[in-house]
Amino acid sequence: MEKSSEISGFYRLSIPERRKLLKEWADFTDAELAAYEFPPGVDPAAFDRMIENVVGAYAYPLGIATNFRINQKDYLIPMAIEEPSVVAAASNAAKVARASGGFTAQTTAPVMIGQVQILDAHDPSAARLRILAARDSLLEKANAQDPMLIKFGGGARDLEVRVLPSPRGPMVIVHLLVDARDAAGMNAVNTMCEALAPDLARLAGGRSLLRIISNLATHRLARATATFRADLLATETRKGPEVVEAILDAYTFAAIDPFRCATHNKGIMNGISAVVVATGNDFRAIESGAHTYAAFHAKPGNVVTPLTTYEKDPDGNLVGSIELPLAVGLIGGATAVHPTAKANVKLLGVKGAAELAQVLASVGLAQNFAALRALATEGIQRGHMELHARNIAATAGAHPDEIDRVVARLVAEHRIRIDRAKEILEELRAPGPQ
Repeated sequence: MEKSSEISGFYRLSIPERRKLLKEWADFTDAELAAYEFPPGVDPAAFDRMIENVVGAYAYPLGIATNFRINQKDYLIPMAIEEPSVVAAASNAAKVARASGGFTAQTTAPVMIGQVQILDAHDPSAARLRILAARDSLLEKANAQDPMLIKFGGGARDLEVRVLPSPRGPMVIVHLLVDARDAAGMNAVNTMCEALAPDLARLAGGRSLLRIISNLATHRLARATATFRADLLATETRKGPEVVEAILDAYTFAAIDPFRCATHNKGIMNGISAVVVATGNDFRAIESGAHTYAAFHAKPGNVVTPLTTYEKDPDGNLVGSIELPLAVGLIGGATAVHPTAKANVKLLGVKGAAELAQVLASVGLAQNFAALRALATEGIQRGHMELHARNIAATAGAHPDEIDRVVARLVAEHRIRIDRAKEILEELRAPGPQ
């Protein structure tokens, strides 16, 4: 009989009942079904409230990046990520930066953009001016929606109005600028946009459609910079100044070529997203905002630009900097209810969303520097090789006491493949002298 994914009332089932259904659907063994068990210390009911149709928990490796000093304060930084060498690379880069005082970071005010789309305005340019003329009363109405945000010093700050041509006719797009304080701002901004939509439509002589926050938080930026001393960048085959020049050439490649830039910026997000996930923030929003910002600020003729910049100081040292939108929060969402996220925030010791954003920017710069340094010297594979080989050895069935020997041969042969790992295991397990 053909299986059907049309399951009436699945959301009404208890977690054990949902798991039972999955066991029947996939013909799970008891051992396979156990993969969905919740880790110790996690309340299944809390997870069941966070999203729909919960059946278990999916665990990422959680590592700690060391050596970070940001704005004269030391941090241990939790990173949740599955990619090998990311945590080690960030820690190593932070150690190099530490020799010059560490990272210096700053943020702008935590202002988010809410968008209200107005259609069918007959005089869109005049409509823009009518909306701007009503600015004060509109902001007053927006702020009436969230007294608690006002109490903590936040609230709607300003309006921007744009007229955008489109194949469907001109659209009047209103931006509501809201200081979200230590929250990411989703609920507050969306509520304010909903409240203003009827008034905006009336003022424009049109109708409102979308009313939602934007993840391109161009008013909520985080910046960081660090100096990487040339004498600490030397390798067995290259002097420090040569490495500086090689990194500058590698950075320039990203600045002129979108294919390289995509991977350059992805490496930045390796570090940032790992900390965003570890602290229970919305990594999809952060990723979207960062990559859109990279396109938003691209020079004429380019489709995207690196989120980092590299230069030489008068002493020949490498100076790296980063700027990107980072709309993170410490209030609400998973950050407030997920036990591991709460522990990670406490470990970080950040006192507000601005400080968290400064940490994230610093980690992104460290991660990018480490990747460029590896690419420009030994190549990226060397850093990944041993960790990847350990995964391959385990997948091939190596026991704990066999993994080191399998890894050593895989790395020495430069043949990190599962078929070769299985052959090595057979040789190690064969009777007779080895």
